[in-house]
Amino acid sequence: MSRAFVKEDGGERWMPPSAPTRYRLLWQGPGGTETVYQTDDLLGALRWLAGRDRPGFELRDQDGTLLATLAA
Repeated sequence: MSRAFVKEDGGERWMPPSAPTRYRLLWQGPGGTETVYQTDDLLGALRWLAGRDRPGFELRDQDGTLLATLAA
């Protein structure tokens, strides 16, 4: 296999970047912000958010606009 299609650090095949999703659910944890779920379905994202049992989650669109948050 050509080295052009192998990542230098892990020996894995190169994969094209995935298409950006419309909505991201983030968790504001002690180590910083982490993306925990991504989807193109707003209703599904809101249901996912409502199913969390701890505060600190945010729903943002692809531009970074805050749409919803799960507070204590």
